[in-house]
Amino acid sequence: MKHPRGKYRLLSAFLFVILAANFLMAQKVREGSVPEGQKMVPTGDGSAIAVPVDPAAIGKAVVTGNGINYNGGPVLKGNPVPIYVIWYGTWNSTSPTSSNTMGTVSVIDTFLNNLGNSAIEKVNSTYGDNTGNVSGNLTLGGQIFDTGSQGTSLTNNRLTNIVTRSLSNGLPTDPNGVYVVITSSNVSERGFCNQFCGFHTRQTINGVDIKWSFVGNVDRCPAGCEIQTTGPNSPAANVGGADGISNVLTHETEEAISDPDLNAWFDSSGQENADKCNFTFGTTTTCTAGSLCTGAADTAGAKFNQSFGNHNWMVQQNWENANGGACVQHL
Repeated sequence: MKHPRGKYRLLSAFLFVILAANFLMAQKVREGSVPEGQKMVPTGDGSAIAVPVDPAAIGKAVVTGNGINYNGGPVLKGNPVPIYVIWYGTWNSTSPTSSNTMGTVSVIDTFLNNLGNSAIEKVNSTYGDNTGNVSGNLTLGGQIFDTGSQGTSLTNNRLTNIVTRSLSNGLPTDPNGVYVVITSSNVSERGFCNQFCGFHTRQTINGVDIKWSFVGNVDRCPAGCEIQTTGPNSPAANVGGADGISNVLTHETEEAISDPDLNAWFDSSGQENADKCNFTFGTTTTCTAGSLCTGAADTAGAKFNQSFGNHNWMVQQNWENANGGACVQHL
């Protein structure tokens, strides 16, 4: 998911990693795609290999003929689906060259409070299960700050501890929501930046099926996880964290809602809906004075493709499960 010389040379693929008795599905960073009919699985040494997808897992379909398969599992049909954010690490910087700030928190809060029922989110309403469809609506259900309970070098187990801890420190235990751990750029996570920009999974926590996601501050690795270093909401040149986070957040929440238990919607190569459109943005507009972009964005000529919540945004397209299937910005 890089952007060298004007081309998006990295294709998205699922990265299946064992997490206790579960799997996680990740937005992959490394160059190259997974061969048709295969998926990525871990080797145990930190790498992953492609293996054939079990044909039995590609079974009955609610909707057919659109390039993505229904595999029998549920979708999240809440109207809205609550998104719970755990801000992990240091988010109180006052440096003008940092995105680890309360300004970034405010931008993402605005994003989540206005993403629901937007043009891009309504694309997700083309996905359903045997009892109904995704609403295309979501909202910020709550948020807490964890300043570093698990240190600055995270593993999957430590992420689980962060999510579990949040359920007794202010967030509800909600099987119908999605929990997102967003880390500041000084926090590392095994695989983040060199294998993926974010991932989502599910686990039984406190006896409840909890869906959760990891999204790092992509200012840690702009070459791999940002489309542009100065985005429409950048407070200064080359401070693109908020815009990069909003893009990855769109990717992961779309997938967590349409494939919450990792057994609903993905194609024969293991790609979920957002994976099929990873880092493709469609038609874009250039920031100019008066276009809801920041001054830094106007100067840099930053691009955007969505406008809502009195902001411009640059977020990837999603796969439409209709009309034969395609990457689109809106229905």
